[in-house]
Amino acid sequence: MSRPSPLVVFITGTSSGIGEALALHRARLGDTVFATMRNLDAGSTLEKIAAEENLDLRLLALDLTDDESVTRAVSDALDQTGHIDVLINNAGISTIQTVEGSLAAARETFEVNYFGMLKTITAVLPSMRERRSGTIINVSSVTGVVANAGSGAYAASKHAIEAMSESLALEVISLGIRVIILEPGFIATPIFPKAQGGEPPSGPYAKHIRRGRLIYSDPAKRAMPAVTVAEVVAGALTDPEPKLRYYAGSAKPLMHGRRRTSDEEWLSLGQVADDDDEAWFALIAKTVNLALVEE
Repeated sequence: MSRPSPLVVFITGTSSGIGEALALHRARLGDTVFATMRNLDAGSTLEKIAAEENLDLRLLALDLTDDESVTRAVSDALDQTGHIDVLINNAGISTIQTVEGSLAAARETFEVNYFGMLKTITAVLPSMRERRSGTIINVSSVTGVVANAGSGAYAASKHAIEAMSESLALEVISLGIRVIILEPGFIATPIFPKAQGGEPPSGPYAKHIRRGRLIYSDPAKRAMPAVTVAEVVAGALTDPEPKLRYYAGSAKPLMHGRRRTSDEEWLSLGQVADDDDEAWFALIAKTVNLALVEE
């Protein structure tokens, strides 16, 4: 099979983790990659590898909370190449807090994860519509389908991405533009240790905050490498039978486990005694078929 023609790929959140893996993987396939991040100083590793391997990987500053920054980054990319074939919306932040937690932190989570994604989409879409060609890949999460205590704001932002992406896919399919929802499971990235702990592990929700942190720390011990997501993206872009959703890592078995679990069984997780984290882990393992993740 012949290799597909090189693409122009614009990726957000490439300073580490999934974004960094995506940028390097696409560039190594011969694509022109615009690797964006809020602070260009964080891109020194990418720059070094790109120089050593002679990759067409170009760093751009992009702050998703700044409208002008988004517009400027997309305009710079279009000025350099004339078009963008693939937009990969990867950037995001994670928050560990209950629904009664910080409203400011919840707003920040949505500002970056959801509204930031909307900004890049609306900046890139006009050029894709004009060419009647392009692919938009929105990175969601298993948490966009399976929400746990202590993940309200983060899970809600990912649920919003799922809904928006379905609407967008319907709106642009007749314009020659494809939308892909990418749902990673537990992937070994800095998002686990960097998760924003907006609440102290004390008070009426102490067990949920503590266990929320455990959910983020423990899966990292058995998480798939970030390049797994890049490989799924490569397969999705060349799939002879294009789909709306693609899964990476543990996402599919976790979602399957939740779907076969009744709401009543799921709610029983919230009733496990405050001092019995071991019982909670055993119950969640049984409930969402976590054994499949650990294999």
